[in-house]
Amino acid sequence: MISLTKLNGQTMVVNAELIETVEKTPDTIIGLITGKKFMVKDSVEEVIQKVIQYRQQLPPFWRKVADGMSK
Repeated sequence: MISLTKLNGQTMVVNAELIETVEKTPDTIIGLITGKKFMVKDSVEEVIQKVIQYRQQLPPFWRKVADGMSK
């Protein structure tokens, strides 16, 4: 799970494994594999860094599982 900031300043926590797209418009739009989309204050680069940090914290077995989900 990664912590992101909504446009209204509230914190939301998103399952990093469900993120399908991260788009840069004036704001950042997170697209999930469920079809839901969220606008956040975090930049595309910040979201990518948070996902990378999240994945690095996973034990090796779960990293392999997570990598398989993204293919």
